[in-house]
Amino acid sequence: MRVVFFGTPAFAVPTLEALLTAGHDVAAVVTQPDRPRTRSHSTLLPSPVKARALDAGITVFQPDRPRGEEFTAALRDLDADLGVVVAYGHLLRPELLAIPRLGMVNVHASLLPRWRGAAPIQWAVISGDRETGVSIMRMEAGLDSGPVWLARRTPIAPDETSGDLFARLATLGAEALLEALPAIAAGEEPLAQDESQVTLAPKIDREQARIDWNQPADRVSALLRGMDPAPGAWTTLDGQPVKLFRPGDPVATEQLPVAGTIVSRNVSLAVACADALLPIGDIQPAGRRRVTTADWLRGMTRSADAAFA
Repeated sequence: MRVVFFGTPAFAVPTLEALLTAGHDVAAVVTQPDRPRTRSHSTLLPSPVKARALDAGITVFQPDRPRGEEFTAALRDLDADLGVVVAYGHLLRPELLAIPRLGMVNVHASLLPRWRGAAPIQWAVISGDRETGVSIMRMEAGLDSGPVWLARRTPIAPDETSGDLFARLATLGAEALLEALPAIAAGEEPLAQDESQVTLAPKIDREQARIDWNQPADRVSALLRGMDPAPGAWTTLDGQPVKLFRPGDPVATEQLPVAGTIVSRNVSLAVACADALLPIGDIQPAGRRRVTTADWLRGMTRSADAAFA
């Protein structure tokens, strides 16, 4: 099958790799423009998808926006059977979706219609979902609203982070696409989504990543895991932002300090939430690297009643 592939981050690379390994003809890759990825912003680096495409000798397009007569004509000239979209980063207009003979399909990292939007993996973890998965969906003008050929499910472990899930779902999505391709090629119709079950997964903003210590410990734990590794759930200490990671199991206590109070014993750290103490494994103060809380505590000189806010 002749394919044009739209994708940008590392999450999309396993699907591109699977298409190549299976012998499909990837006519071109469309990815986001090179971005500055160093602290100095002095060096422009290619997306992970572009890097893999160049290694494979595939033609790469990097429009600022996937639109305009020149880009549309170039897409038509590819004479692709199918468009495959995996975390590309832009919505595609109907005139583009109609160019490949079989249309375009999306590898989406949730069990649609749950978690339509830009951050389905993070929201599944933040919300305490016990399972998630991937959906192979026909693309249409709406936001992740197209009918679905195939869904593959997987449990979310109690200590799993978004980073852990990204890696697993990237592989699962690649496998699911290859499984669905025969039905797509044969013209089988996908199943419509149940609109009554839709939930949305918008892009995470800074305020959504802020920790509310007045929440129950399991909710705070889910937020920390959902924001790990990026953007990182944060709080403040002495007015400065601090990111926290790797929560442990909540610990019940008869005398619970005020929410946000730091409780430390030798090399362990826990924080008071609404109903329990929550152990914290890693910390990243502003402008510094992520370290274990044990290392952080060894260099900490402050009163016993220190608190995050």
